[in-house]
Parts: sequence; structure tokens; C-alpha cells
Amino acid sequence: MKIVLHTCCGPCAAYPLEQLRQKGMDVQGFFFNPNIHPFQEFKRRLAALDDLAAEMRYEVEVIREYGLKEYMRRVVFHEENRCGICYEMRLSRTAEYAAQTGADAFTTTLLYSKYQNHQQICQLAEQLAKQYSVSFYYEDFRAGWQEGIDRSIEMGLYRQPYCGCIYSEQERYDKKWRKRQRKLL
Repeated sequence: MKIVLHTCCGPCAAYPLEQLRQKGMDVQGFFFNPNIHPFQEFKRRLAALDDLAAEMRYEVEVIREYGLKEYMRRVVFHEENRCGICYEMRLSRTAEYAAQTGADAFTTTLLYSKYQNHQQICQLAEQLAKQYSVSFYYEDFRAGWQEGIDRSIEMGLYRQPYCGCIYSEQERYDKKWRKRQRKLL
């Protein structure tokens, strides 16, 4: 099976890539992540992905344009649904790429993260699979969470401290913001 693996970053790709290959799949990577902020973070993640690709002989189609403007245009005033918008932006482009390249299916490293909404990702991916006439392959890669972390550390990959968007950066570093959010709940 030829499968396109949407890759959010190098460290998150290590475990899913190994799992898919162990199942005999021909894996083609696809990097499209317009949510990443700031630009220096985008560049660090690209460099880590390039390192992983070289180490694991992983062929990845990389969209290197910094897409923050389009991401912000879509998300501003819809922050409560920002993750869904972000999933749609990235996975629709992945499904389209999979269809264009004749892949049998597509999947995503977002399914490796304990912090992503698997149900929302799967529902969206199934819709996109129908729209682009390419299958969506689901596997819960979270089982390999620690293994993937260990592997990325062994490779010396840059490991990012937040999801990527400006909002997740604030949630990660702004203690006052987190305190206000807890009071609202």
C-alpha cells in the first residue's frame, strides 16, 4: 500500500513511520503546516524534519512557504474551533496530495499526539477521503508515545515545546492566561 503521511514535525513522525513501514507500507511524507508560529519555530521544525528524513531515508514533499497569514485569516474570531480549522487546512491539502500522487491512502502524525482530538481528526479525514476519492488510514499511534520521544532524542532532533500555533504557544508559556482560563471553567 502506498500511503501519504501528513507530517507535523520530525519527532512526531519517527514512531508512525516505523509502524507503517513494519506493516509493509510504502510511506511518502507530506509537510504542510501553516499554523506554526513564529517563523523561527517553523524553520527549526523544518530542519528537524530534514534531519529525520536523512536518518530514516524518509522521502517527504515539503511545502516550505510560511503560511501563517492564511491560517490567521481562517482562525481569527473562530479561536474556539481553531484546532478543527487547522486540521481541515492541513488534512485537506494532504488528501489532495495523496489523490494527485496516486496514493492508496493518507494518514497523519497528529494521531501520534496525546494532545490532539482523534475523533475530530477521524471524522474530518473520512469526509476528505470521500471528497478526494482516496482512503483514510487510521491507526492510534499514541501507544508509541514514549518510544517516539526516545527515538527522536536518540537522533538529536529538535523537540518543540508546544503544538505550533500562536494560541498553543500562549497556553504553554502564559501562566496568567492559564490561571484566567481555569477560573472560567
